Amino acid sequence: MDLKALQTANPDHWSKAAAIRALTLDAVAAANSGHSGMPIGMADVATVLYQNHLKFDAAQPNWPDRDRFILSAGHGSMLLYSLLHLVGDVQFLIEEIKNFRQMGARTAGHPENFLADAIETTTGPLGQGIANSVGFAMAEEIQRATYGAKVVDHYTYVIAGDGCLMEGISQEAIALAGRHKLSKLILMWDNNNITIDGPVTLSDTTDQVARFRAAGWDVQEIDGHNPDEIDAALTAAKKTDTPSMIACKTHIALGHAAQDTSKGHGALTDPAQMVAAKEAWGWTSAPFDIPADIKSAWEAIGSRGAEVRKAWEERFDSMPRGKRETFNRALAGEAPQKLTAVIKAFKKQMSESAPKLATRSSSEKVLEVINPIMTETVGGSADLTGSNNTKTADLGVFDLDNRGGRYIYWGIREHGMASAMNGMALHGGVRPYSGTFMCFTDYARPAMRLSALMQVPVVYVMTHDSIGLGEDGPTHQPVEHLAISRATPNTLVFRPADTIETAEAWEIALTQTGTPSVLSLTRQGLPTVRTEHKNNNMTARGAYTLVDAEGKRQVILIASGSEVSVALEARDLLQAEGVGVRVVSMPCMELFAQQDDAYRKRTLPGGAVRVGIEAGVRQGWDQWLLGERGKFGKADFVGMDSFGASAPAEELFVKFGITAANVAEKAKALL
Repeated sequence: MDLKALQTANPDHWSKAAAIRALTLDAVAAANSGHSGMPIGMADVATVLYQNHLKFDAAQPNWPDRDRFILSAGHGSMLLYSLLHLVGDVQFLIEEIKNFRQMGARTAGHPENFLADAIETTTGPLGQGIANSVGFAMAEEIQRATYGAKVVDHYTYVIAGDGCLMEGISQEAIALAGRHKLSKLILMWDNNNITIDGPVTLSDTTDQVARFRAAGWDVQEIDGHNPDEIDAALTAAKKTDTPSMIACKTHIALGHAAQDTSKGHGALTDPAQMVAAKEAWGWTSAPFDIPADIKSAWEAIGSRGAEVRKAWEERFDSMPRGKRETFNRALAGEAPQKLTAVIKAFKKQMSESAPKLATRSSSEKVLEVINPIMTETVGGSADLTGSNNTKTADLGVFDLDNRGGRYIYWGIREHGMASAMNGMALHGGVRPYSGTFMCFTDYARPAMRLSALMQVPVVYVMTHDSIGLGEDGPTHQPVEHLAISRATPNTLVFRPADTIETAEAWEIALTQTGTPSVLSLTRQGLPTVRTEHKNNNMTARGAYTLVDAEGKRQVILIASGSEVSVALEARDLLQAEGVGVRVVSMPCMELFAQQDDAYRKRTLPGGAVRVGIEAGVRQGWDQWLLGERGKFGKADFVGMDSFGASAPAEELFVKFGITAANVAEKAKALL
């Protein structure tokens, strides 16, 4: 690679790109940790993108109609941090660059969305950024159809590497984008043929260009170090009616001794090699020092978007007041004021009519009253619409002929669905929820974890929540999945006992601003256990006394979901024998843990024996059975300690002992 020729042909471009390369080397060396090669290799592409194409204002990095830039190859985070420092983002002063990967710095090892306004999403787990970008692009399409192109009209740009494209989620993502012709999605592939172990050909011979074309993308192949080719490709990509992939042939760690090797992927910290690389780039400044002319040129790029932003603000202000208020409310993640009143009225109706419903059907009924007033909700299902009950008549289907549709047929793509929902939530202005079977949280798990880490209020509607789904058998019957979801920090897991608790769970999930929710819902019908209407949202307490003991309280039965009705039946058996029993419904362990000590003590006082009942594994239950004034030897659990079986649901509950009679016997054995 003739670096002198590149410098001579485009000196202004070269100096700007060299600033990214130098900052990357300096930051990684100071931290003695990080990934130098990708930022150095993709500096030319990023420079052209920011200088000629990206619509942004460094002074207001989160204004609503900015273009979104997603660094899917998050290990190359210094590319993003260097850009943000150079364009003048006040959250990325030089001290942040010097503190790369250090405690308390915004410049974390991989970009984290909640650390800075200009970081759109948390990347690092490869492939997630690509799948996030599909959600970003879908949200843009939906909002443009809703509010008009004068207010919403922006692109989503993604830089991805070979690792992103090898991960299976990338296929789910690119197939979705191609199917929906997300023409404002532009992906730049860092085609450097290097992974940590060595050349890509050690493990993969996929023709990525053919793969993207087969998925319905427009594809261009360019020299990723030629600014004219990069600019022309981006210009052409913005004119297509399909998503675009630009295959940028690059050299990892360009100009460094480790160029084109797997060593170039990681931390390049050898002092002599750093000096030689900077000499090859024509860079003579001291570490972390950017010459004034180069910094001012970059800052001019950063401020160029101010006029575009101001023009947008004028257009936005000319919109009807009602539309502006709805836009701002949805962007802020605030539920409409009438939501609480609608939920209360629904609960009263359900308490009076006391239907026997599967909670997946209860969920559908709740959505039928929520979706018309909360017009930012976007629903969907991973090819299980009729089973998950996530589609209501008012939504309309998101498709080529209806960009304002609010229901998405995700196909059999649980992982891609979950990650795209993260992208939608991060884009802002929409409230995504979608469903699959609870067992298939296994497929969605990496994205669900990132929902929690990124603090986005995505709602996961997980139906067929136990052995109660019956004949499909143990491959589809979740046993450990509640415990896995509950083990995830910053996640609310709801397992409602009836339609009333389901409505309350939805109200809580849709009023969160920084926490995802998992709704674990049944296939089988459940009786209404809350027949006395209460205005208060009892589920918000996490657990509460559903029915108290008659006479002296000797037993506390604690249950969730479908097993609350089992607990009530067991109570009847025990009370008939003169044993006083309190039944506590526990729809959300996380919310109960957040209550003050006084409330928890009132709900779970000491003295009585305790039995937990849930058609899942015991893990997680001992906090309430043995802790909170409980005692070992005075507590037991009725649930699952194995996988299920293929049979009708009612037979399975008998086989595995999740019955009122067994609960009563367990309780008596503890007395």
